[in-house]
Parts: sequence; structure tokens; C-alpha cells
Amino acid sequence: MRRSSLLLASAFILLPSAAAAEEGMWTFDNFPIAAANRDLGTSIDQKWLDKVRLASVRLGGASGGLVSPEGLILTNEHVASRCVEDLSTPERNYVQTGFTPQSRGEERQCPGMVAEILTDIADVTQGMQAAGAGLSGEAFTKARDAEAGRIETEACGSDKSRRCQVVTLYRGGQFKLYTYRRYTDVRLAFAPEHRASAFGGDLDNFSFPRFAVDAAFVRLYENNQPVKTPGFLRWNAAPPQENQPVFLSGSPGATQRLLTQAQLRTVQDVTLPLEQLINSELRGRLLRFSHEGERNAFIAGQAISGVENTYKRGFGRQQSLIDARFMARRAAVEADFRARVQADPALRQSIGDPWTDLSNLQPEMIRLYPGYYMLEVRAGGGSQLYNWAEDLVRGTQERLRPNAERLPEYGDARLAQVENGLLATRPTYPALDEVQLAWWLSKVREILTVDDPRIAPLLGKESPEALAARLARGTKLGDPAVRKALWEGGLPAVQASTDPLIQFLLKIQDVTRPTRAEYEGKVQAPTDRASEALAKARFAVFGTSLYPDATGTLRLTYGRLKGWTYQGRTVPYATTFGGLWQRATGAEPFDVAPRLLAAKDRISAAAILDVAASTDTIGGSSGSPAINAKGEIVGANFDSTVLTQRNAYGYDPEINRSVLVTTTAVTAALRHAYGQGHLLHELGVR
Repeated sequence: MRRSSLLLASAFILLPSAAAAEEGMWTFDNFPIAAANRDLGTSIDQKWLDKVRLASVRLGGASGGLVSPEGLILTNEHVASRCVEDLSTPERNYVQTGFTPQSRGEERQCPGMVAEILTDIADVTQGMQAAGAGLSGEAFTKARDAEAGRIETEACGSDKSRRCQVVTLYRGGQFKLYTYRRYTDVRLAFAPEHRASAFGGDLDNFSFPRFAVDAAFVRLYENNQPVKTPGFLRWNAAPPQENQPVFLSGSPGATQRLLTQAQLRTVQDVTLPLEQLINSELRGRLLRFSHEGERNAFIAGQAISGVENTYKRGFGRQQSLIDARFMARRAAVEADFRARVQADPALRQSIGDPWTDLSNLQPEMIRLYPGYYMLEVRAGGGSQLYNWAEDLVRGTQERLRPNAERLPEYGDARLAQVENGLLATRPTYPALDEVQLAWWLSKVREILTVDDPRIAPLLGKESPEALAARLARGTKLGDPAVRKALWEGGLPAVQASTDPLIQFLLKIQDVTRPTRAEYEGKVQAPTDRASEALAKARFAVFGTSLYPDATGTLRLTYGRLKGWTYQGRTVPYATTFGGLWQRATGAEPFDVAPRLLAAKDRISAAAILDVAASTDTIGGSSGSPAINAKGEIVGANFDSTVLTQRNAYGYDPEINRSVLVTTTAVTAALRHAYGQGHLLHELGVR
């Protein structure tokens, strides 16, 4: 324990030296090629990086990798699970049986799924920083949003095959324009039974040893034909070796390593406990709903998996924030950084005192965050019907405004993405939406209190349960034709609609929009200004040998396949199919997927199933291709350990581990359990 804690000192990117070996979620335009080659004994170069970038695919909030010249992508089953559920019915449930087409002609389009490949990165820092110069509060936020919208629209225009996004890096120290090639016809090519990827259930989630075939394939199409993708990652099914170098390329969601100690205390005391509290109750309500019958269990499956995953990840993060040694080391790093700034009078004069500024902001954040979180971040409680209604109401309202004055998510460059989600044909289950809406409305009232002036306009004279029932049962938004007519009819059509959910969203804009504007003006804008000053100081003290916080954009991380020792227990780097058979009990959640179990005698017990890697990952990295030094794919990231959840705040090389499913395991499953000979042929496996 003591050695592990002391090593955290090398984990924080505020140190004056470059990041420690195996640490860092690096952008592709600032990847430390020389350091990686030195640490791993490899010889990658810029050509290797370009190939990997163009073979890396963003799938919504997750990742994947191109593995054939005909648009085939390896990702996780849990990444593709929304598609699997959307294509399923209680009578033909691919979640239980797997989706195993015998030819390309049987592949089916995933409703609403979008795939993106990063094609270009351009620096737009000067324009973005100039846009907010001399401004504060809401004016600062609006000016920045307007400039980002202008840049995105100018770069991509109305081209729906591309998406342009202004990305904030180093919390305002840099701004980059990312241009993506966008594909909206993504088809499911293979998925095993969910039990194969979720063996061990929530008990094994965020743990290792792990015994999961968490893999699936989707394919890019255009003009009803598979997309030609000559720059793919070649399939290498050879058994991985301990200490083998590995690179992961994906889109990690968010880290908070650049937060100050004052900001982290707010996370520890306010934001994370609130999130854990409400996720715990949502999980209970969803489980109760699922226990009411087989159909409900089918309907709620993905929602339950999502909230359980979020809750367990939050639990791991809470443990790191109450680890006195972890926090002490982080405080020491911040003190060292501040001392270096204080030692440079010119730098100190130019940046002011952003640490104090951020500390002084925390009471305002604590006051405003619950309302912002409940009325904006978690609005609707996860209800798909609510989300569609919000996009219809806000989208049609915003489209009437000049691009520079809109909420950023409805800027011209992003409308194609909104429209794609709105018009997707996917099944809806009002009974589930009713549970989610009732939970959300009841928690808003409880957390903000009955006397909060926003509650009466939100609920009127109805109870949360009665209002949720009226909205979920009365709305017609489950019909894509209805959504299409409202979207194309614009605000007049939306305002004339008698749909109860549309009318509810129209009514509550007078509550939700001011809540958002107040938080952005009084908390987010001054936070951004102070964070930008910190970024300036960081560059001045440490140079550019640092990586930014993760932001849901493409990153590359590297490490080795290896186990670890913690509290006297040594964990090996790999698991095998033999370990799966041994761990199985036949009772849920340790019941092996039927088709996998039927192949037991055909799959070698010694075949490596999952491996642990010292790569630096976090949520959103799911599906990231694991790549060897030759540029071949050897697996896919699908999880990390509970101990690794502190990765949000700092990297610990002793215990940080990503969990990967190997190409060895996927090959064995395709051949022996699922009869996917045509995919093996496409992958070049004989």
C-alpha cells in the first residue's frame, strides 16, 4: 500500500517532467513517439500513427477499430447492445440468442448509430481565446459558443458526410478543430449472446480476473454498399504474451486530473455524492420494474446495465477521494506547481491567482449545481421519449435564431447529428419511460424541495407519478413519422402540437433554460476563465510535454500486458477459457452463454480469453482497438478495474489496469461457437 501510494506522485501531469511511462491519454498531434519507443522498445513512427488514427472509429460515446478493407469494425458487445436491443423483440430476442448472420446480406442497420473517423486536426486557439477576451459571465460563454459555431459551420457547412467540432483541451489552454468523416448507415454484423460478454454480471464488472467475450462487429455502409477501408488494422489471432507492448486508440470520455484541490473537494462533498444517491434509487426502481415480468426484464435490460455501470464507477471514484494518501500526494503536486508560478514574478503577474478564484467559486457552484444537474444534465431521467421531445422543442426554437446565438448543440454544424437521432426508427417502451420520468420528477422535487419556485411550474397540481403516466402514455413521439413531421414543420408545428410531452417541454423551458443560463454564467464561465489562466501557467512551467484531460475525443495510450500486486494479492495478466469453465456455476450471473458452453469441447482450455494492460483508459474507451507495434489488432478494451476508477483524478502505474478481450478469444468464439466462417475469412483467418 505504501509503495503504491508513493508512486502516485509520478502519476500527476502537473509534475515538471514529462508524463511517467504508460501514463497519458495523448492526442494524435502531440503523441510522444520517442518516449513510447524508449519505454516499450518499439519503433513506431508518424506513418504508424496516421494509419492507426484513420482505422480508429468513434461509435457514439464509445470506440471501435476497422479490421477489414470492407468497413468491418470490431467493438464490444456492450457498445453494440443498444443496436442488438433495437433489432430484437421479446419473441425474437437477439440479446439472448446472439445475432449471427450467415452472410453479409443478413446484416441489419443499427437505428441511429453513427460512426466517425477523425481525418483532420487544426489549431483554432487564437480565435477562440480572442472571442472571450475582456468578457465575463454569460457574455463570455455566448461569445465562445458563437465563435465555435462559426468555425464549425465555416469548416463543414451543410456537408452531412462530415462533422466539425471545436474541442477544448487543457481546460481552455488550447482549442482544436476536429474534422470527422461521418457514416450514418452502420449495420450489425455479429454479436454473441449478452451472457457471453456479461459473464459474472455486476459482481465481475470493473474487476479482474475477467471471463468475458465482450466483442461484436458492425460494418460501415454508404449507398447501400460496404465502405472501402484499405487502411484497416490486420487481425492477429496469436496468443498475447506477458509484458507485450500494446497501444489503445479510442475516445475516453472525461478525466478531471487538472482540477484544483478546491474543485476536487466539491466533487468529493457535493457532486459525486448527489450522483451516487440518485443513481442508487434509479437502479432500485428499474430492478423492481424488471422483476414484474419477462417483458419488463427485456425492456429494462440496457437501462439497468447502464446505471449499474455508472454507480459502480462512481463508487470506485469515491474510494479514491477518501484515500488520504492519494489526496495528499495530489495536494503536494499542486503545491509544487503553485510554488513554481510564485517563483516567476512575470508569470504570476500575467495570470493572477486562479487557484483563489476557483476556490472562491465553489460556494456558488455548490448552490447552483443541484438545480443544474437535475433540470439539465439528468433531465428526463433517461427517457428516450423525453429526449426526443426536448430536441424537437429546443431544436426548432434554436433554428430560428442566428447560428451565433444558439445553444451550441443546435448549431448548424451539429444539426445533422440531432436530426439523425430524431428520425431513427427504434422501438419505444412507454412503460419504461414512465418509470424513468416518475423517478426524475420525484427526485427533482425532493432535492430542490417543494418550496423551490421551479417545482410548481414543473409539476403543476399533479404528482410525479400521475404526470409521468400522463406524459408517457399520451405521447405519440414513439412514431418516427410524427417526429419527422414536427421537425420539418419547425416551431409553428411544435407549438400547434397537442402531444402532452411536447406541451410539457414547451412549458418548462421557462424553468430549465434560466437554470442553465445561470449556472453557465455564474459558474462555468468564471471557471473557464480561471482554468485558462492555469493552462497558461502550466505551459509556461512545463512546456508541451503534457497531455490534456480526456474530453471524449480520440486519444492514444500505451502500456504492456501485465498483472499487478495489491494488498498482498498478485493478479496474473491473463485468463483462459479453462478459467471460464471453472468459474461457472450454472446459476446467474455465473452461467455460461448456451452457444459458448456448447462449444466447450472444441475450444482449447488454454486459449487466452481476457488480459490486463497498464494502458491509461477511462469510460468511453470501451471498444478501443488494442494494437501491437506492427499495427495489428490483438484485442479490444472493454473495462477497467475498480481500483482504476481513481484514474479520473490521477494515474497510478502500480494498479491502473485496462481489461481487454483478445483476438484469440474472438477467433475461437467465431469459429467454434457461432459459426461465423465468412467473418473469419474476411479477417484473413484460415
